Amino acid sequence: HCVSFSETENGEQLYECPMCSLTCTNIHILEEHVNLHLEEHSFSDDGNIRDLELAQWLQTEEDKQQRSEEEKREREEFKKLQRQYGLDNSGGYKQQFLKNMEREVDRGRMQPFEYHKRKADMMECLASGIDDGKTKTSGVIEALCKYYQNENKDVRRVWLSTGVDHFHSSLGDRGWGCGYRNFQMLLSSLLQNSLYNDCLRDTTLIPSIPKIQSMIEDAWREGFDPHGASHFNSRLHGSKAWIGACEIYSLLTNLRIKCRIIDFHKPTGPMGTHPRLFEWILHYYSTDNEGGARVVCTSKPPIYLQHQGHSRTVVGIEEKKNKALCLLLFDPGCPSQEMQKLLKQNSGGTNLKLLRKFVGSLKEKQYQIVAVDGVLSLEEKAARCCASQILTSEKIP
Repeated sequence: HCVSFSETENGEQLYECPMCSLTCTNIHILEEHVNLHLEEHSFSDDGNIRDLELAQWLQTEEDKQQRSEEEKREREEFKKLQRQYGLDNSGGYKQQFLKNMEREVDRGRMQPFEYHKRKADMMECLASGIDDGKTKTSGVIEALCKYYQNENKDVRRVWLSTGVDHFHSSLGDRGWGCGYRNFQMLLSSLLQNSLYNDCLRDTTLIPSIPKIQSMIEDAWREGFDPHGASHFNSRLHGSKAWIGACEIYSLLTNLRIKCRIIDFHKPTGPMGTHPRLFEWILHYYSTDNEGGARVVCTSKPPIYLQHQGHSRTVVGIEEKKNKALCLLLFDPGCPSQEMQKLLKQNSGGTNLKLLRKFVGSLKEKQYQIVAVDGVLSLEEKAARCCASQILTSEKIP
């Protein structure tokens, strides 16, 4: 029975009968009193009090059970999210690389000697902080430039980024490394542009994923995006944590590379499409490149494109003769052997489907882009660090 109690002025405890509000100073006396109520049915002629108490007890127990199940479900959902976003302390790039190679050996797809050689190579890359380049494809932009100059068909004009290497996910980062691979693509372009030489004098080679994780942690230590840092407990290295536009912004800005996040937070066209996103990208590439050439090989770096669960790199945009726009995207999920088909002289337009995305193809609820536009002074960097503690993205209405 639910018994309430209080205290007298002398600190003596008083126990109240739940049926008649009688107060007693002794719990045992109260128990005997309540039992009399129950035995004599004095509160009710037909014993309904027992039914009422039983119903209340059952309801209380049911509520307890429901709360317990909800708490358990919440814990499981939280663990699932931690696993999904690589925050479950299950190890990072190195552990995943070794585990996947061991699996390949067990299945007979890799010889033990190859396992030991690749392990040694991987350990060397981790020690140097430099990517091994084994997932890299170079020369695609140059091949595209030649292709468009020889093909007329339905393309009215096309704008291309300056040279970009494609990087795809490997055994060590499959399933979570897209943000890091897109940063490698963007960096490969910046390293070819003398404007960024001073910013990148300590980053002359493409860093490995664990090194990029350390570089983001460095930006957090400088004071960038404290809210984002707290989401990761200020630690990425040794984890399989997914990163997004805010981490890319912090990393670039800490290197004194001027960039901004644009947030396309809702569809701006029919059927959940984002024509404003395409128009923004067209404006980005065509500004300062308004000449009459049909194929415009610009000096613009590629654009980092993020949506829920994945990110890609925009390397150009086509304008069709019917005025429709089509993005050209490098996807870290696309393996090297597919990308290399684009390098062949006779590849034609068939392989371009790997890269082409029309307005109807991008129908996620939200997109974010990170666009690079020059370099920052030390004062500008400090100001952006302060600003990032409040807000880093611009919303397109």
